[in-house]
Amino acid sequence: MIALLQRVSEAAVRVDGETVGAIGPGILALIGVQRGDTEAQAARLLERILGYRLFEDEAGRMNLSLSDTGGGLLLVPQFTLAADTRKGMRASFTPAAEPGLGRALFDHLVSLACSVHTPVATGCFGAHMAVSLVNDGPVTFWLEVPPPR
Repeated sequence: MIALLQRVSEAAVRVDGETVGAIGPGILALIGVQRGDTEAQAARLLERILGYRLFEDEAGRMNLSLSDTGGGLLLVPQFTLAADTRKGMRASFTPAAEPGLGRALFDHLVSLACSVHTPVATGCFGAHMAVSLVNDGPVTFWLEVPPPR
């Protein structure tokens, strides 16, 4: 599983003009599910998202995690993160999980997140979403927990 983390001052997701998820300061995490991913990858990815140090401490160093700050977490499914872009001029989505698995693992990730952190907001799997954010920094990190081999 893949997460593209962005430290934000605020972020929101709209579907058909209606806000379906929004947070204040925290992390916008775009989530990609790959073929072969399991619930174990989802659990490890969440552990990394919540524990990754991307917020500044009193000395101005990135030493604080989302768990430390209690900021918001906006989880947005984005299957294009799993694309293979190594060659050509068009992405291949072969590495991406099929939609049923993608939805199940995204939902599992959301359920786990809601059980250990608040606030958590989400986008809508399979919907055309308008995502808005104010990137703080900017600070952006790519996290990956590869499928088992």
